[in-house]
Amino acid sequence: MKTVVSRCPIAGAMQVLSGRWPTLLLYYLKEGTKRFSDLQRDNPTVSHRILSLELRKLEAAGIVRRTEHEGYPLRVDYALTEAGWRLVPLIDAIGAWWADLEPSRTPSAPAALPEPDLVRAD
Repeated sequence: MKTVVSRCPIAGAMQVLSGRWPTLLLYYLKEGTKRFSDLQRDNPTVSHRILSLELRKLEAAGIVRRTEHEGYPLRVDYALTEAGWRLVPLIDAIGAWWADLEPSRTPSAPAALPEPDLVRAD
């Protein structure tokens, strides 16, 4: 993982949670312990390699716990740690925020940006 150059606590959190997959993985793991194949089914467009890398990143950050079960074939489960559960209300809030915006979005047109105030300094 890259070194954080800012002292802002958000910078470290964004380093772990940024990207397409980490928050989606946490969203699905809040349903309970899941196997790797369950997470692949939940996120069908993620490759095996990327899913593995993202889960390792979340595990290294202490957000996800990986448990190996003996036997053949090897079974591995993933679950949220205490730190992961503390993120669930934030993920739920982001989902609620997005759902609240849904009526104002139209699928055919991108969101309009406000006109900038053009003030000329003389």
